[in-house]
Amino acid sequence: MGSDGVEYMDFPGGRVPFTGGLSWQGPGFTHAPVIPCFRALDGRGNVVEGCELKHEIGKDKALRMYETMILLQAVDTIFYEAQRQGRFSFYMTSTGEEATSVASAAALELEDIVFTQYREQGVLMWRGFTPLEMADQCFGNVRDAGKGRQMPVHYGSRRLNFHTVSSPLATQLPQAAGAAYAARVQGREVVAACYFGEGAASEGDFHAALNFAATLGAPVVFLCRNNGWAISTPASEQYRGDGIAARGPSYGIPTIRVDGGDALAVHEATREARRLAVSRGAPVLLEAMSYRSGHHSTSDDSSRYRSADEMKAWRARDPVTRFELWLASKGWWDEGLAQERRKAARAEAIAALKDAGKQALPALDQMFEDVYAELPPHLAAQKAEVEAFVKAHPEMLPCGMALTSSAK
Repeated sequence: MGSDGVEYMDFPGGRVPFTGGLSWQGPGFTHAPVIPCFRALDGRGNVVEGCELKHEIGKDKALRMYETMILLQAVDTIFYEAQRQGRFSFYMTSTGEEATSVASAAALELEDIVFTQYREQGVLMWRGFTPLEMADQCFGNVRDAGKGRQMPVHYGSRRLNFHTVSSPLATQLPQAAGAAYAARVQGREVVAACYFGEGAASEGDFHAALNFAATLGAPVVFLCRNNGWAISTPASEQYRGDGIAARGPSYGIPTIRVDGGDALAVHEATREARRLAVSRGAPVLLEAMSYRSGHHSTSDDSSRYRSADEMKAWRARDPVTRFELWLASKGWWDEGLAQERRKAARAEAIAALKDAGKQALPALDQMFEDVYAELPPHLAAQKAEVEAFVKAHPEMLPCGMALTSSAK
């Protein structure tokens, strides 16, 4: 019996009051209300009445966020067209989700450890990754830090604390929980920021990661980009609950749902999430409601599973335009500035592609390096077999690729 006169169950698994009534929870029965969606700007870029922000954005930061989103749109457009021309094999755009990535990145610190899925190039760009570095990776040339071993758009940067993107879904979630726990043990006041889509939340790694982070007290900011489509599978066929946010409280994780097309709201929610994660030494979950208004990738034709009218309507709700309207209301933006920035961004993206496309490819022998200090027998045998084959059939070696690196 508690001090309040209520009798509680005293099982090791939890402490809740007893009831004499049979009360089911869930769809069709008694259940909690849906989690609301926080926003700071309405569709016309006006600050929502009654909205109070703890983390104001100054002019310099706001303009840098805007310029980064403009550059992201330009790079996505030019690089997508380059892939269609056959200049490299694959690409993914962030169309419609620019505010989710850039505004959240602006709310983090450079010391924070970032794990992403594959549509967060805006996070890297905010941190200082240039269009030229992006182009080098997409071409897989000699300047690519990954030495051409990864698919295009699978970026990574040690200097920017950005772990290399992995193709399999959700693998980054338990990795982020581990990295955050390690940082906490080391006494570092940083978070691991982990981005993923709502489709990835259907993987087992999602549940393992949230449970580990919650029980270990790992300061992770889990940021779900819920754009409604896991490639061609709509959210309605992925889950029956209240989105992804509803899962957070079940794991004992503070949770918020935010309008992913509202840069001001995303920045506020992420900044506050980071503060909570560091001060509590515990994870936080954000669900950013957004919309992928482009194709899933260059291997996808989204018109096969959603209407042109739907995509057109969502493109009209461009997050960058919405942010522009807010900037204009502050006197920080005008049409001349927009034209100047877009022109410069397009020129930078084109120049990056031209430069990266002229570079040589990494030497063939480099695909056997950087894993073992000394090449084990099975890899040494494979390397010898590859070299023998290429010497016998030199025409099979890709143009611009040497058999061995110049360092050797």
